[in-house]
Amino acid sequence: MMRSAVRGAGLGLRRALLDELAAVEPGTPAAPAFLEVAPENWMQLGGRLGRQFRALTERFPFATHGLSLSLGSTAPLDEAFVLQVKRFLDVHGIADYSEHLSACSDERGHLYDLMPIPFTDEAVQHVATRIRRVQALLERQIAIENVSAYAMPGAQMSELAFITAVLDEADCALLLDVNNVHVNSVNHGFDAAAFIAALPAARVRALHVAGHYIEAPDLLIDTHGADVIDPVWSLLAQAYARFGPRPTVLERDFNIPPLPQLMTEVGRVAALQAAAHG
Repeated sequence: MMRSAVRGAGLGLRRALLDELAAVEPGTPAAPAFLEVAPENWMQLGGRLGRQFRALTERFPFATHGLSLSLGSTAPLDEAFVLQVKRFLDVHGIADYSEHLSACSDERGHLYDLMPIPFTDEAVQHVATRIRRVQALLERQIAIENVSAYAMPGAQMSELAFITAVLDEADCALLLDVNNVHVNSVNHGFDAAAFIAALPAARVRALHVAGHYIEAPDLLIDTHGADVIDPVWSLLAQAYARFGPRPTVLERDFNIPPLPQLMTEVGRVAALQAAAHG
């Protein structure tokens, strides 16, 4: 299993953070250990934004996390897009690429949301075939992320069994989103700690942590728009105890506070990693 090329506690790069990140020194407590981006949001940019992004990739280690590969779609795999991603990764010297274990498009186009994949044997084979093709085109082993879901239509197996089967069949890695485990455990009534304990440790390459919105006691919405809550921090500590302090990204997409406030949470990730390492 190929390990991640990044280390430590990272932060998802958003345009609102460009100026603040340009002003901090990598390797100091004021800066994340690495940055993560969605290639789709950056690979066609030129001008000032393109120059700012290039300056950051020359100063910080980077990982990438895609939004639109649509691994679960029945539409043909967009191989031209995959090759665009490969060029982006190669130009910026980025080894790590991950995507969501979901569908976000059909034959008519993109749906602009992450839709669940039915947990069936047929879907395992379909998704794994697409992942293997992506890995061949990228010349990299990729990681897939467990996603939050508000319905699980057509399920013939558990989420845990489905993820494990895809990992084995595709021979890919797992990007474990700890917040998504918590969200799904509340929405669908399973034990989040037991879920993490049963994952194949050798497949876990990296982790995500984020905040969510409480719509109701039994309905959480994965928004990346709030601070991480205590139960998710506890799950993250459990994940480190089981898998080791794998590289971890704090995601924040809405209500983005200033960088020093975000670094408080990134620092908490780093402290948990240090405790696990010790």
